[in-house]
Amino acid sequence: MNKKAPVLELKNVYRSFKQGTQNLQVLRGIDLEIERGEVVALTGPSGSGKSTLLQIAGLLEKPTKGDIYLDGQNCSKLGDAIRTSLRRDYLGFVYQYHNLLADFDAVENVMLPQLIAGVKYKTAEEKAKWLLKKMGLEKRFKHRPAEMSGGEQQRVAIARALANAPKLLLADEPTGNLDPKTSETVFAELLSVVKETGLSALVATHNLELADRMDRKVKLDSGKLIDMRAEKFISEKNFY
Repeated sequence: MNKKAPVLELKNVYRSFKQGTQNLQVLRGIDLEIERGEVVALTGPSGSGKSTLLQIAGLLEKPTKGDIYLDGQNCSKLGDAIRTSLRRDYLGFVYQYHNLLADFDAVENVMLPQLIAGVKYKTAEEKAKWLLKKMGLEKRFKHRPAEMSGGEQQRVAIARALANAPKLLLADEPTGNLDPKTSETVFAELLSVVKETGLSALVATHNLELADRMDRKVKLDSGKLIDMRAEKFISEKNFY
């Protein structure tokens, strides 16, 4: 793979869905590049297509038209087996709901993706504990999800998403179910560990205060992706 290529690149991506006899256009010619170590906020109103865009970027859904590149490799027409392998080795996912396994404790939940990838048990355990410590959960190693708060569960989910050292983290409203104080704590820890490990991230959020703390923002509006840096420049130019 090309080391100089963006971690993620979407080129002219369209996505439409059949709704009765009509075609519902959700994404209309999306172009997006995410560089190494860059954390990008994806904003936009509910129903604007943020989750659809993340699903396509994460190779969970195919676009109606357009191309998806990971590290310069065109993944648009790859078969299911290769796409699954790329998701496992290259991508990390965090959702609004934590989706932890109820019968496993925090360490075991973070170990599982590593064991599936062939990592040795002891190595997986050490990595799980290191990540959980980074998320402030060193006192929750042996706690199962039902024994943890919502914020703690989401921090375990973030640690799990980072367990296989992905190059790109895709997060869909990762603090959406949390109260403002907990949301702030969880996001600060997420941003800290992302920056420390040097991976890239695309984070969908309604929280504009959190979005302002990322490297840059893009916004989905009527199926189009707007670079907020360009919008700010145009606004300032008009003002002066």
